[in-house]
Amino acid sequence: MSLEIKVNALVDAPPSGLPAGFPSFEPCRGIRNGHLQTIVGNFLPRPAFRLAAVSETVEVDPADGSRVLCHCHWQPEAVRAERLTVVLIHGLEGSSDSRYIQGIAARAWDAGWNAIRMNMRTCGGSETLTPTLYHSGLSGDVGMVVRHYAERLGLERVALVGYSMGGNLVLKLAGEWGNRPPVCAVAAVCPAIDLAPGADALHEPLNRGYEWRFLLSLMARYERKAKLFPSIYASPKAIGPVRSIRDFDNKIVARYWGFRDADDYYHRAASARVVDRIAVPTLVLHAQDDPFIRLLPETRAKLEANPHLTFAETRHGGHCAYLSRDPGNEIHWAEATVMRFLQVASAKSDGS
Repeated sequence: MSLEIKVNALVDAPPSGLPAGFPSFEPCRGIRNGHLQTIVGNFLPRPAFRLAAVSETVEVDPADGSRVLCHCHWQPEAVRAERLTVVLIHGLEGSSDSRYIQGIAARAWDAGWNAIRMNMRTCGGSETLTPTLYHSGLSGDVGMVVRHYAERLGLERVALVGYSMGGNLVLKLAGEWGNRPPVCAVAAVCPAIDLAPGADALHEPLNRGYEWRFLLSLMARYERKAKLFPSIYASPKAIGPVRSIRDFDNKIVARYWGFRDADDYYHRAASARVVDRIAVPTLVLHAQDDPFIRLLPETRAKLEANPHLTFAETRHGGHCAYLSRDPGNEIHWAEATVMRFLQVASAKSDGS
């Protein structure tokens, strides 16, 4: 089913090309630069998150017993199955408690929807739940979470929302599944669709601060895993120096997941290979000034050619920030736009 809200143009100055109800993005005054958007967006205070949650682990790989930790917000049982359920997936070294995940979960709840804040393997303090690490290609984990709750609760409609690395996961699953129920819509904010160019962009001089922050967190997590599973993982000292994301993916991800090297991993894990197969209404938000997300020309062509996909590209917004001039909580333009998109897409899938 194709929504009549397809956009393949810049949308940060009127007219945006977005339909009625989808305001264009105008960056917050004084926070126009992509780096400023990214940094301020990461630290900007938000309202306290007070939604009650039911926490549960979901088995995603019966072969080794790997489980992921989900925090679920369920509407009343009488209406739970018929309400839209939104599965939310964070980015690299984020978690279900990342503020952007909490922000959109609160919006979903206020809209009367169920929300599932899913942690990737080992994230959100769940290192003991799996002997494995996590990586950008584990779209099957998202699929297992969808199937688990759909089968157990009879969920009629599920939407997937991912940020950055989580965006790659939801787009990859959507491409692999086509139009398989109960998934009815997908939204990805600044998705890492082309992994190799993104990893290399992180190593550019202006982006080294971001890269080192990721590396410090990744290596600390790896050290915890090595202590928990010493029979599986070599000590960080034995791994040797890791000076870039590409180094980490070469020396650790490829080694422990059976990839030939980082390039093999980037190719096999990238949603770029399958976005042309997406067959449910899908929104992709991409900012031209994102410091480290890169789109290859052939990937852009696939996004623009897919009739089920709305590719909204802005001049500004940084990485997963999109701090707008709108007051209050509406400063978070991407969250508001994703919510509007899901409202339209879920209504279409419901036949209303």
